[in-house]
Amino acid sequence: MKHYRLAPPWINAVKLGLCTAACLALLAAVPTQAQSGAKTAGGYPAKPIHLIVPFPPGGATDILARSVAERLSTRLAQAIIIDNKPGAGANIGAEAAARSAPDGYTLLMGSVASHSIALSYYRKLGYDIRRDFAPISMAGYITNVLVVTPGLPVNSVKELIALAKAKPGQLNFASSGTGGLIHLTGEMFKQMAGIDIVHVPYKGTALFLPDLMKGDIAMSLDTLPPHQPHIKAGKLRALAVTTRQRSPVMPELPTMAEAGLPGFESVAIYALFAPVGTPKDIIALLNRETNIVLQQADLRERLAGQGIEIAGSTPEAVQAVVLEEVAKWAKVIKQGNIQPE
Repeated sequence: MKHYRLAPPWINAVKLGLCTAACLALLAAVPTQAQSGAKTAGGYPAKPIHLIVPFPPGGATDILARSVAERLSTRLAQAIIIDNKPGAGANIGAEAAARSAPDGYTLLMGSVASHSIALSYYRKLGYDIRRDFAPISMAGYITNVLVVTPGLPVNSVKELIALAKAKPGQLNFASSGTGGLIHLTGEMFKQMAGIDIVHVPYKGTALFLPDLMKGDIAMSLDTLPPHQPHIKAGKLRALAVTTRQRSPVMPELPTMAEAGLPGFESVAIYALFAPVGTPKDIIALLNRETNIVLQQADLRERLAGQGIEIAGSTPEAVQAVVLEEVAKWAKVIKQGNIQPE
């Protein structure tokens, strides 16, 4: 399999292999095949494909899945049906995908961080992201951002840490639920900064935003898109992003590493998976065609406007990131003694 990919900031480019100009040219040079429908030697796909999204319609995962599926279905000349199966921290949909027949007709648009966290957070889990899925390709990512209520007297991460150390247990941070990426990112911030701040779980970002803006909540480490308009309006103050490199959406913000916490990284990563055992020629076809779709400039621009950065990869790259995420969040959960509610 050819190693072509884009280079998102959260992947070690040397380890995973950057895409060369020759590979990119090869990706673009298949219009004739796309017109008739790309197929394997065995004729896959010969019927519609179901793409499970383990979150409700309208969220970032759903938007990305529908955008990619629309273009991919054209290239494969088969319908791709979106199946939203939300619930249990994305585990209901993921388990359904893992138990599906490994024939390429059921895929998963997975949230790598959510599925990696679940492995250590839940005592009983009906799937293992490391063993029950065959990775296809990265699809995209959304950075997290550290935001504070505007009344908090801090203008940098260092000032926030200093304030938290001066007032142990008096500052709080919001999340959209215990055990999710936002919660665990806040816990990682506590641990790496050596501070005592109190977690306040809500049932979604939309529910804690009013409290954050009016000052009942001090801070949150959440995905950037829902906070961006409030940051621009001055209703929230952004201190840093959590990617290894600055975000093209708000390039003026430093990374957490630049702001004084080297090694701090938390990204909402999305990738395509098939059930383990899916034939290699099907994985290869889906990988190639997905990466071609992800090269389309209009798709990249449209999703970037919603805070979603596009990132394709090899299957091997997906597996490497999965293993890194599982290890990282297992450490945070163990160190924080975080228990399921």
